[in-house]
Amino acid sequence: MDHVNLIESHTVESTSELLLMAAISVPISHYMFGLLLTLIVFMYNFLEMHLFQDLFTGFRGQPVTLTFNPSSQLYRDVVSKCKILHGRYLSTPWLCSPHLQTAFLHFFGNSPVVKYRRQIFTTSDGGTIALDWVINADVKKPAIQVNDAVQHADRNSILLIIPGLTSASDSSYIKHLAFKMAKDGWNVVVSNHRGLGGVAITSDCIYSGGWTEDARKVIDHLHCQYPDAPLFVVGTSLGANILVKYLGEDGINVPIVGAAAICSTWDLLICDRFMARRLVQRFYNKAMTIGLKNYAYMHEAVLSRLSNWEGVKKSRWIREFDDSATRILGNFETVDTYYRRCSSANFVGSVMVPLLCVSSLDDPICSSEAIPWDECRLNNNVVLATTQHGGHLPFFEGITANSVWWVRAVDEFFRALECSLHGNRKKEVQVPVSSVTNPLESSIDQAPYEHVSKDGLVTAVSSEVAEAVVQHQENTDQNKTEEESNKSVQQEQSAKMELNLASKQDMVDIVGPVEKRVNELSRQNRKTLWLLAYIAIMSTWPVVGSALAVLFRKKIQKIFSRT
Repeated sequence: MDHVNLIESHTVESTSELLLMAAISVPISHYMFGLLLTLIVFMYNFLEMHLFQDLFTGFRGQPVTLTFNPSSQLYRDVVSKCKILHGRYLSTPWLCSPHLQTAFLHFFGNSPVVKYRRQIFTTSDGGTIALDWVINADVKKPAIQVNDAVQHADRNSILLIIPGLTSASDSSYIKHLAFKMAKDGWNVVVSNHRGLGGVAITSDCIYSGGWTEDARKVIDHLHCQYPDAPLFVVGTSLGANILVKYLGEDGINVPIVGAAAICSTWDLLICDRFMARRLVQRFYNKAMTIGLKNYAYMHEAVLSRLSNWEGVKKSRWIREFDDSATRILGNFETVDTYYRRCSSANFVGSVMVPLLCVSSLDDPICSSEAIPWDECRLNNNVVLATTQHGGHLPFFEGITANSVWWVRAVDEFFRALECSLHGNRKKEVQVPVSSVTNPLESSIDQAPYEHVSKDGLVTAVSSEVAEAVVQHQENTDQNKTEEESNKSVQQEQSAKMELNLASKQDMVDIVGPVEKRVNELSRQNRKTLWLLAYIAIMSTWPVVGSALAVLFRKKIQKIFSRT
């Protein structure tokens, strides 16, 4: 027995020695190659790269998916004419990952050189907002001259840009959009959030994902200063959430022609859960928290007095920063309460102006789980465009990554909107100018009288002009001739006859379908009654049949007994 155990142990040792000798005999280069291959596979999956997918499709990209209401007039009149939205998106081949694209946008950006002229806008609560107008010399049309004189005659379209979290007019993606639209003839202005763009916080209020009052005041200000200029708005990331929430809150009363929401957060609570789910998302969470803390340190004199400053300094994640600062300044009970109430997904159903929404399904910050697909599909004024790839805001395309896909898509959408009936409709929105504290005095309130012309246009005139118009109308009424009176009487009689005929025809049109429907219901009721009678007979036949059989049997027996 000991001999057998000795043989088995010797065999095991010899096998282990053989395996060790075989492993040693393998060249070190093979191990390095295997380790490198394993690392490549891990990084390919970790970075969510799609190089092989692009290779298998012949680098044609993936089609853009459009979500809209089938009865949407916006889609038929505007979006159906946009070739870019009906095409395909192919990301830059060497940026075949949402994380590579997002990192490249943050650290490099390939943004064009954009020059601004700053206008300081003061809100009613004493807050300061920097409005940066693009003034590049190489654009086709000059930007609006910002000075003490209000230029009401400028009718060129104005594009207002609302940046994302801790972003300003110097961000790369903002420069891509501003330069492209200004070069095509738009008057472009960037509305920097409070405390950003080198402006101090001058009131006890900071911006947040649900603070729409600043956007409302800026839009009203632009509409009052340039009432003849069509106004368009683009919001990006958190700025898109603010824009959609504002559009849903004000509904038809917003004085803009069209809007675009790019990579909106949609549901802040879902995005918060998503940012804590995986290692790569935690990295983004940490990086954005550092940006928020730097913003807080720049305005420590104000925020240390209004927020939980110790909690702000110890914040490691966005949620902790919101709990220590945003929630307190917004007067919310909990962070989740702030996220739920300020999510734009709750307001997209109430949007009443043409809105294009662009989102990427591989967005590493704003999860596709937060996209309100059904709400966008139910609203006739909303068209949602989603791409398979694109990251969070970059959407780079081309070999050199100098072009951004969503910038071209927004430009095409707005131009098609301008040429359609949606862009040409007259805005009849009354903007309360008195609620805005603005150094530029608007002349829109200097004429409280209205003059309605024959073509239906309503214009504001001074009191002297209004009195002259009324006197002229009275003189015209007194100088009417009898012939005109007779003609008017004849026209009234003919109009009454036509009205009677029309009313009779309307009654026929109304009664006819009703009678037809009543006849159909009566026929259906008769069929239903026969069916119920048949069911009743078949269901009660065993009992009734047995009773009838017994009854007839007795009668027959009586008859035969008599005979």
